[in-house]
Amino acid sequence: MTTYDVILIGSGHNALIAAAYLTRAGRSVLVLEKNDRPGGFLRTEELTLPGFKHDVYAAAHPLFLTGPVYADFKEALEARGLRYVNTELPTGVSMENGDTAVFARSGEDLAAEAERLAPGDGAALGRMFEAFAPYAGQVFELFNLDLSGPRATEIIRELLAAPGAKGYSPFAASLFSTARQAVSEFRSPVTRAMLASWVTHLGRTPDEAGSGVWVPLTAMALMGGGMPIPEGGSERLAQALARLVQDQGGAILFGAHAQRIVVRDGKAVGVRTADGEEYRAAQAVVASTGPDQLYLSLLADAPVGADLRAQARRFRYGRGCVQIHLALSEPPRWPDARFARVGQPHLTDGLDGFTQAIAQGMSDLLPAKPTFTVDCPTNLDPGRAPAGKAIMRLQVLEVPCRPRGDAAGEIEVGDGAWTAELTERFAERVIGVVGKHIPNVPDAIVGKFVVTPDVIARFNPNSGPGDPYGGAHDLAQSYLFRPLPSQPSHRTEIPNLYMLGAATWPGHGINGGSGYIVARQLLAGDR
Repeated sequence: MTTYDVILIGSGHNALIAAAYLTRAGRSVLVLEKNDRPGGFLRTEELTLPGFKHDVYAAAHPLFLTGPVYADFKEALEARGLRYVNTELPTGVSMENGDTAVFARSGEDLAAEAERLAPGDGAALGRMFEAFAPYAGQVFELFNLDLSGPRATEIIRELLAAPGAKGYSPFAASLFSTARQAVSEFRSPVTRAMLASWVTHLGRTPDEAGSGVWVPLTAMALMGGGMPIPEGGSERLAQALARLVQDQGGAILFGAHAQRIVVRDGKAVGVRTADGEEYRAAQAVVASTGPDQLYLSLLADAPVGADLRAQARRFRYGRGCVQIHLALSEPPRWPDARFARVGQPHLTDGLDGFTQAIAQGMSDLLPAKPTFTVDCPTNLDPGRAPAGKAIMRLQVLEVPCRPRGDAAGEIEVGDGAWTAELTERFAERVIGVVGKHIPNVPDAIVGKFVVTPDVIARFNPNSGPGDPYGGAHDLAQSYLFRPLPSQPSHRTEIPNLYMLGAATWPGHGINGGSGYIVARQLLAGDR
């Protein structure tokens, strides 16, 4: 039986980040990965035609680029092939009536765009940022802290308290506001749609309590980070991290499906794989998994409290995602030429239509008029398609994992399984919307591949029935209630056993937060 200081289950980017810190500090590390290569949702494939390199799941990395992990490992990762390309226009919005707006990283340019759309909205944008600015530094610091630790507790107390007065701060109230309320001061429906729509990429919906604070927060993050993508595809980040871990002495074992975490004398001491191999951990086991899988499967034989197991059974997943990958014979010809430089714009008919589509998804119906983002990585990285060609991704969020009907009454969903026919019909609907915004795209399509919720579920068990965000992010399952109310931390009930990944704070997305937090805990004690 081989012994390592730390064993990590799963090789998503957070696990690789923790492994990079640990191996840099001289710890012996083993990463167990059930797939054929590292990265989790960081995966780039020629899905449609040879030479067209699509990011199957995750694409852009704005939060990672502005976080401490990239600052700590930038040179080491670049030496192993990672290079980011970016844009000064991270997002925008194209309305069905032809109105458009672009979101600039420059505060002056962004205010000018808002003012162009509606006089007075530039000043309203300034007021939104001014109201959030006193809290921004502490809020962003929390993304790199375990929320149950002493430093985070201090910050939370300061954020919620009204300075020099009784009661709570405006920030505290914003935690319960909605994105619709956050953009209500803007006169332009275009600006409202551009700003409020992004909360869906954080697992919230525009009319959901708790989504409001994420409007200025996301806007500031996009201004700081842009919409960076790794040259050559999103998987380049995983490849560079894996090489770094291995170069620093770490081991990564592929095709190794962790079946049980071995607990002896009340402590996690190792991992047993499905093929019967057992590996010993001298310091810790770190599981990149959801609480349901951890407490109901990996710890099925361990002495875990009944309350914790009950909470794990009640862990909820959100709705699914459909990603349509297109190979194009030519780049998209946007009526607004600026969109050739926009990273990931939304296509919509406005905030009301957007929330109506979400409401239909919440009722397990296919939305009659989907609202979604598009991105064309070849605008920044032309080498990901043959010369003169392009790739495009259509990302439709808030889609039922198993639809029970169609809001338009046009698509027969059967028993809700994503059959080839159901997938094709829904993809046609989405592409039909694209044609209203980018006239040449339907005719330019030469290849198509659709990722449906069931595909996501089969690839990554952390997604449950197909939730790409690793569990619902409503208030009852966020912040100190994540991953579970009885475990508001990355430390589990079992000594020497830690969790990281999308089910833990700060949640899903390529941000590296939980990997950074767990690595600090293992190397320097609780903070």
